[in-house]
Amino acid sequence: MKYFVSVGFLGLCLLSSPAFGQAAGGKGKAVAKKSSTAVPEAAPVASSITVPSWLPPETPAHPAATLLHDVLNTKLDIRFDWARQYALGTAVLTLRPHFYSQSALVLDAKGFDIKTVQLVGEKGDKTLTYKYDKAQLIITLDKAYTRDQTYQVRIAYVAKPNELPQGGSSAITSDKGLYFINPLGKEPNKPRQIWTQGETQSSSCWFPTIDHPNQRMTQEIALTVDNQYKTLSNGLLIASRKNADGTRTDTWRQTLPAAPYLTMLAVGDFAVVSDTWHGKAVDYYVEPQYKNTAKAVFGHT
Repeated sequence: MKYFVSVGFLGLCLLSSPAFGQAAGGKGKAVAKKSSTAVPEAAPVASSITVPSWLPPETPAHPAATLLHDVLNTKLDIRFDWARQYALGTAVLTLRPHFYSQSALVLDAKGFDIKTVQLVGEKGDKTLTYKYDKAQLIITLDKAYTRDQTYQVRIAYVAKPNELPQGGSSAITSDKGLYFINPLGKEPNKPRQIWTQGETQSSSCWFPTIDHPNQRMTQEIALTVDNQYKTLSNGLLIASRKNADGTRTDTWRQTLPAAPYLTMLAVGDFAVVSDTWHGKAVDYYVEPQYKNTAKAVFGHT
């Protein structure tokens, strides 16, 4: 036998149910009581990041410098005026635009006396016009060069690092780039030396360049010194020539591209101690009194 239940009857039963009346807001509606106990606020979560005390309160971003030109090669010819603590130099820079065509070149050159600025050409050098504010050398080129064209500029200059304003940081306390140690020889217990420290933008205190760490260049440096002194620079010593005036010119060449701040030189009365490491030649440049202990000091570095 089949049974049929009226939908209307089923709905009437549901509406008359006490449970349905409470849920639907009828007379049996339950009223929530407010608790008299205050709910404690959640304690703030302590940061798990510890900021080192040596960081500035707001760490600034240091984006890479915009590349307008690429310095491909730097060729320097330098001699020194010990008494005035000057570097007398000629720089030949090989460059090309990084991407967009360029009709001007901006070089970092801090505190120089600029003697001449020329474009090097196969048919002869051409004098270029420039502006100089003792910090940057702005050169007007003879035309707009594309990124497929290289060109060379030659700059004769005098660098005066000791006449620059004092600067530096907590890590590197001086930023004059080129240092004369006991230049007049009046301090008996201190050697006479010249050396450089270019990190991170101090190489432009002794030669013109685009002084940013994102540049990469090869280099060749000719150093003319009194014959009694040894020289050291990047790469390999490719030539050493004695001059008629009692000086000697050493030429060093670096064929692997490197940032400008890594360009270095050293001049002094050094003893050179030769060693090897895994079949590679290693030389230690030390003051003469330390030549017998050089391997013990540097052999494991």
